[in-house]
Amino acid sequence: MEAAAARWRAHLDGAFPAAPAAVAGRARPLRIGVAGHDLKFLTRLLDHLRALPGFDVRVDAWPALAKHDPAASRELADWADVVVVEWCGPAAVWYSRHKRHGSRLIVRLHRFELDAGYPQQLDIDAVDRVICVSPYYARSTRERTGWPASKITTIGNWVDVGQLDRPKAPGARHRLGMIGIAPSRKRLDLGLDVLESLRAHDRRWHLSVKSKPPWEYWWIWNKPEERAHYEAVLRRMQTSPLLEGAVVFDQFGPDVPNWLRRVGHVLSTSDDESFHLAPAEGMASGAVPALLPWPGADEIYDRRWIHATPQAMAESIAALGEQDEWREAGETARGQVREGFSLERVAKEWTELLVSG
Repeated sequence: MEAAAARWRAHLDGAFPAAPAAVAGRARPLRIGVAGHDLKFLTRLLDHLRALPGFDVRVDAWPALAKHDPAASRELADWADVVVVEWCGPAAVWYSRHKRHGSRLIVRLHRFELDAGYPQQLDIDAVDRVICVSPYYARSTRERTGWPASKITTIGNWVDVGQLDRPKAPGARHRLGMIGIAPSRKRLDLGLDVLESLRAHDRRWHLSVKSKPPWEYWWIWNKPEERAHYEAVLRRMQTSPLLEGAVVFDQFGPDVPNWLRRVGHVLSTSDDESFHLAPAEGMASGAVPALLPWPGADEIYDRRWIHATPQAMAESIAALGEQDEWREAGETARGQVREGFSLERVAKEWTELLVSG
């Protein structure tokens, strides 16, 4: 009963948080506007902000990257005390050019925006703060844009540790997982290298992939080099004796917590990432993360989880032994993600940013 009461106390504290001291004495709520075409990385943060006393939150949801209702956006810009724009794309450019005097503008930059040319169109003088999701991309943003270092800060992505913390299913110890395999820089082929290395010694190893297929992303499938990559990967899975029956493709969807119950190791074999949420979600579930050294990985994740090659990754995974050692490593990983990227911690950082003058 005590454990159940503690769990429910935590749920109630999240549902009914106390008002931040900085807004407690305001005559009216602090008006927070949130804008962008894809808000999936803000969902639980928005829930938190909406629950805070003293905050009034409205959303300008753009139906596409560069498509919106200018009148609705103008109304939000005129209304809000603080505007948060998710992704440094066309929405950020628009709001930087239509900022109300006396309001604050915060823009979150992930990764693709730096190569898309949008930062060069941004009126940086109108932006109060640029949020990057990793130290590596905060440095890259400063170097590539020349923006003042004082305007650029880092707040990592959030992980709902409580939602992901579920008992592992039987057999999870010998199942690898990958979340998202498109575009080709996610390197499913390197994940297959890891799987083949493991199955060469133990046929209990399998790989589950949770992702949309690449042909459902038109901007990926229209590129011949992307098609060639996946054609080679699929052909390899059909012809390799070590991969026969060992790779499962699961439907893309929001049921990640339940899916991760069957996964004992989450792989990150990408060429580059801004943050890569998949290893952190796996860690919160008690899975052991295994990453290749994409730029900046060691500034987000403990170096013990980062391996020089797919072969070294496979050797480290196999070396964990059986259940006890694997579970101990998973508990260590869970503690790290709870300490660094829990929803509560990241929400607190965002709240402090929004209420600071």
